[in-house]
Amino acid sequence: MSDQLIERIVRHEWDQFQRTNNEGGRAACQGNWPVFRQMRTSQFMTWPDPLLDSYLADLVEAERVGRNLVTEKYGRMMESTAPQDFHDNIEPYIPRLSDERIATQEHVIATQVARAEDFRARYPKLGRAMRVLRTAEDTAQSTSFETYLRGELGTYSERTMALYRRFVDDLLRKGRNLTEETIAHTVALAGFADLAEAEAAQG
Repeated sequence: MSDQLIERIVRHEWDQFQRTNNEGGRAACQGNWPVFRQMRTSQFMTWPDPLLDSYLADLVEAERVGRNLVTEKYGRMMESTAPQDFHDNIEPYIPRLSDERIATQEHVIATQVARAEDFRARYPKLGRAMRVLRTAEDTAQSTSFETYLRGELGTYSERTMALYRRFVDDLLRKGRNLTEETIAHTVALAGFADLAEAEAAQG
């Protein structure tokens, strides 16, 4: 069931990505379905079915009412990377998040950034291939892991956000690292036996 759910989610996201307009024209990554599919599938392979179901419902409902969650995700990132543009041209047109919702997201973000930092310390070569880690490192050309995550979480429905927080907190209690598990799927889809082999292959 999960494979079918993941495929439907990634296809919905790809369709929305194709309808996302970028300043300066279409981005090269918008034409690279294999890489998009690999990266997004790797993320969703870590998710339990109830979370996948809920996020798929978010995407379907967004399309029903004329929203594009991928566009909104990138728009929310601009609060850090292009703040004036965000406040003038994006913030008035996307759903406003409550203080409680923002606090929930920041709890999750802090957990995930810490786990990503742990992964990078143990796999430095793979870590260098990742985005920069923290919002303080954002530039107009480079978006951090923290800012990307904040943008993505901001598009989730309340139900999906609650399930996602529960998922992240459960992994933390079990001593599992979500970044490590996601990248393990990424390198497996790229043909590596495991993270150690992928680490060794990095220049």
